[in-house]
Amino acid sequence: MTAAYHILGDPMAPILIIVDHASNHVPEGIDLGLPPEVMAEHVALDIGVAEVAALLVERGRCCAILGGVSRLVIDYNREPDAAGLVPVHSDGHHIEGNSVAEVAERLALYYEPYHAKVAELAAQPHRPFILSLHSFTPQLRTRPEEARPWEIGILYNEDDRGARIAIPLLESAGLIVGEQQPYSGKLLNASMNRHAEAQGRPYLGVEIRQDLLKEITGQVRFSDILDRVLMECRNKITQ
Repeated sequence: MTAAYHILGDPMAPILIIVDHASNHVPEGIDLGLPPEVMAEHVALDIGVAEVAALLVERGRCCAILGGVSRLVIDYNREPDAAGLVPVHSDGHHIEGNSVAEVAERLALYYEPYHAKVAELAAQPHRPFILSLHSFTPQLRTRPEEARPWEIGILYNEDDRGARIAIPLLESAGLIVGEQQPYSGKLLNASMNRHAEAQGRPYLGVEIRQDLLKEITGQVRFSDILDRVLMECRNKITQ
């Protein structure tokens, strides 16, 4: 059976990175009905985030949990009863195979084990600070007129403690920062609502523009910036 998740680093590290859309893997036995090239697009995974998470883990201050299957198989960052949990359409693509998907089976095999492990890691007695790490496409196929100039976005629902610390730090690093961009965390924040806000755990929700993460130089650049920002957030909120 395909692993629902992968763990990097020491679970006792002071920061826990949650990467819902780290993989474009489709388990054996599931046919989405898509050409292979689509699985390299943003509809299938958050490009570059697995690499950034691994670089942060290498520094020794983070543990990461990476989603083990594509968001087109099941979207870990949706409520279990959400309409888009197993998407039939995504940015102009029709996912024919999902029109006959056994949703309950995918919940049991992938979604529930993933979120059970996230809950276990987030509840460690040392109370790790949480980073929710995503990336976004510079341009949606279905909305070509919509500009997305931000290099990094900070998302939250009700708890903006991490955002208030991180935004000025990211701006001082020379980044174009979007608060609640490219979409609002008040509308889409399922994993953090469940594992952070509902438990009173401090966190930072981050979206990085994907064209900046395609090469190792960009991945290293953002891991350098986030390393400093995360420690500042944790030190100011949890100490």
